[in-house]
Amino acid sequence: MLTARFTAPAVPKTLVHRPELLRRLTAGVRGPLTLINGPAGSGKTVLTAHWAAAGRRAPRPPLWLTVEPDDAPGVFWAYVLEALHRGGVEIPAAVGRPTRAEGVTQSFLVRLAAGLAESAQPVVLVLDQFDTAQPPAMTEGLDFVLRHAAGGLRIVLTSRTDSLLPLHRYRAAGEIAEIRHADLRFTHADAEALLGEHRLHLSQDGIRLLVQRTEGWAAGVRLCALAMQRSPDPEAFVRQFAADRTTIADYLLGEVLDAQPPDTQDLLLRVCVTDRVHPDLADALTGRTDAARTLAGLARDNAFLEQVDASAWYRLHPLFAEVLRAHLRQRHPGLEQQLHGRAARWLAGTGRLTEAVVQGAAAGDWPFAAGQLVDALAIGRLFTGLEAEQLNRAFAPLPAEAEGAAPALVGAAARLVVQDLPGYEDAVRRADSHLGPGSGAAARLSRAFLGVLAGRTTGDPAATERAAADAERVLGELPAPLVAAHPEVRALFLAALGAVRLGAGRLDGAQSVLTAAVEACGEPGTRPGTEPGTASGTERAALYPPLCDALGLLALTELMRGRLRQAAAHARASLAVAEQSALPPERRSGTGHLVLAGVALEQDDLPAARSHLDLATATAAAGPRPEPAVAVGAAVIGSRIAAAEGDGEAALAVLAGFTGPRPTGAVPPYRARAADELAVAESAVHLARGDAAAALRVLDAAPSGRPEHALARAGALMAAGRAESAARELAALPADDGLTLPVRVGACLLGARIAAAEGDTAAARRRLAEAVELAGPEELRRPFAEGGPWVRRTLREEASRPVPPHGSMAGRRPGRQPGIRTGSLAEGPPPVVEALSARETDVLRQAARMLSTEEIAAELYVSANTVKTHLKSIYRKLGVTRRSDAVHRAQDLGLL
Repeated sequence: MLTARFTAPAVPKTLVHRPELLRRLTAGVRGPLTLINGPAGSGKTVLTAHWAAAGRRAPRPPLWLTVEPDDAPGVFWAYVLEALHRGGVEIPAAVGRPTRAEGVTQSFLVRLAAGLAESAQPVVLVLDQFDTAQPPAMTEGLDFVLRHAAGGLRIVLTSRTDSLLPLHRYRAAGEIAEIRHADLRFTHADAEALLGEHRLHLSQDGIRLLVQRTEGWAAGVRLCALAMQRSPDPEAFVRQFAADRTTIADYLLGEVLDAQPPDTQDLLLRVCVTDRVHPDLADALTGRTDAARTLAGLARDNAFLEQVDASAWYRLHPLFAEVLRAHLRQRHPGLEQQLHGRAARWLAGTGRLTEAVVQGAAAGDWPFAAGQLVDALAIGRLFTGLEAEQLNRAFAPLPAEAEGAAPALVGAAARLVVQDLPGYEDAVRRADSHLGPGSGAAARLSRAFLGVLAGRTTGDPAATERAAADAERVLGELPAPLVAAHPEVRALFLAALGAVRLGAGRLDGAQSVLTAAVEACGEPGTRPGTEPGTASGTERAALYPPLCDALGLLALTELMRGRLRQAAAHARASLAVAEQSALPPERRSGTGHLVLAGVALEQDDLPAARSHLDLATATAAAGPRPEPAVAVGAAVIGSRIAAAEGDGEAALAVLAGFTGPRPTGAVPPYRARAADELAVAESAVHLARGDAAAALRVLDAAPSGRPEHALARAGALMAAGRAESAARELAALPADDGLTLPVRVGACLLGARIAAAEGDTAAARRRLAEAVELAGPEELRRPFAEGGPWVRRTLREEASRPVPPHGSMAGRRPGRQPGIRTGSLAEGPPPVVEALSARETDVLRQAARMLSTEEIAAELYVSANTVKTHLKSIYRKLGVTRRSDAVHRAQDLGLL
């Protein structure tokens, strides 16, 4: 008898205490069977030894027996009897001892079970490494004794594989406790505790990466900790360590690979080239037909291969796969690339596009890999979706000299993703040399699609429009099912076209195409993929970024037109999509918050405007480079907010710090517009500081035909005392239908001031009333606050008058115009008024019917608590505290 087999292994000094698992073990031994199952190095024995050591002071401490691989049934039972004897368990002499190594008699098992049943206290026996010896006779005998010992025997099994014991019977009877691989995996807290025991202090990101790379495999975390102790930079080690060049490789090769028969080793080495493997794919890689049985056996034996979500697919532990790939290169040089090629074609034949493309790229078969992407109309997946990073990483080694149109197109897309315009142009020239009228429609669409996206980067409206027209024309040549399978292509190029039109100041054109981009994503204004028939899965994920982008740009378009309510609704929808889809910071734009800042500014809510601007700035700092129109908008809005807060120096500094294009001389119209927007903003700051001459100098230095420029110049002339010149400038503005709402309101206010200066009080009041009428529906207040003393004084006077049946303010007091409180313009900002969501409006409509909270909940199929939450939000947005006041306020605002 080997004494070591009866002794639990010593608990390591660098022990990670796992109290929850210890409690589960303690609870488990109240029943007959406890199974601790996991792969090599998962911590089964350490956990059980720790538990056994902690239970030494119990009335009868657990007994320990390590099972050896070559134990015959008779030998096994001889060791069991010796373990009972050494643990002080009295077994009747009549039980006897095994006489043959090959097995024991049934009568021996009966006597042993009866003897254990008579024991005064239950015996807890740990059978460590039970998977190493499971002949049927042994497991059948153990099951018999366990079931007939009448609670006198309780077994704890540690095993890499599921025991041949009839576990289903124990589960059905509720007589088994199981701790499996998922339970044994180290958590973030466990890894942190282990590193602390080794006196290693990693950042939280470093610990997270360690747990991610090892997938919580206890031995892997321990081996990494030991290696990190010898590393000059433990943090860098976690980011860079190669599993095949550490003790992890020795462990996995020795404990896992070498333990398998040669055919199984060959299969593992061949399937390691894919992230996941199907039995049919494994057969294609091995040239055999036994993969289904072999893979199932490996998964059952916890050989670092597991089934994926109860499907037919399997995956290797990533560290094991990494070690196997290195071993494959060493044992069979050149075979890895061939296996990637075989896998690529099998995956393509089963419709698994992304996996086929990645495998083809790994094989260096660039015409196949790029051709798959182009022919399937999936080139947009390089720009958006869950697979974008993976695909771009796969094509990173694509050589410039790769022959064919498809590799050139994909190379151009990859360059465009990283904003490498020279590299993009070189690749596009190569693609154009292969493309012609007879080329496939998918390739021609990919070329036009890239042209639109490149136009967005370069800001060239003419080239972008031409490419967009080509894309629309070629789309009509393609099969409808193929186009429908990749809605992100249309969504991406429409969003890009809208961005270019917005930058060029074509607001109507931008609005129409951006609306189409939102519709292409599935659900206008909300989120994609929630209605029957919309894109799902990978397609839905690919639609989130263009939807978020299009909604943000659409919001900015509406803000520039003065449609504040619609702008706020689109901005909030854009932010909601970003949150719902969990877009990472580097892929978010600050446009949504920027638009909300602009809306709050126009509604004269400066604290909200400042708050949203700060959020927009923070988001933009982590996200992609902003659109030119967005960058200009950020500078203008930031400057106006600072000026409204009374800090003219800061307002000018914001404009001076603008890093976008500031063209001079003969420049394209779209760049001249950006320069003019900045000039108009700067002139407004000078006017706010009382320097009309400086305002005129800024405007005259950059002449423009834009109505905003003419209005700003008229205002500067008026401030300079040149009322006649201001009137002529104002008269040159086009008809109202061609002006945005802010310009129309501003023109009315300036016209009122000019009329008042000329002594025509009636005309002045008419123009002022017109401004109030126009501004009311959108809560546009800022132009009145900036309109000068006469505007504020006149509005106060009108607010104090009784409402006449007919009069200069259209029969209503200005203070009763929707959204305009005339008195507040002189006294400070009015209460915050935000646009109500669609659901809040539904709740408010039901409240107007005098329904109770519970009745509203029943009408809308929501809970009463949800209704209460919506009501609180409605009260906050409308600046009221009661339901009846909310209804009256909403009616005043035209919301009901």
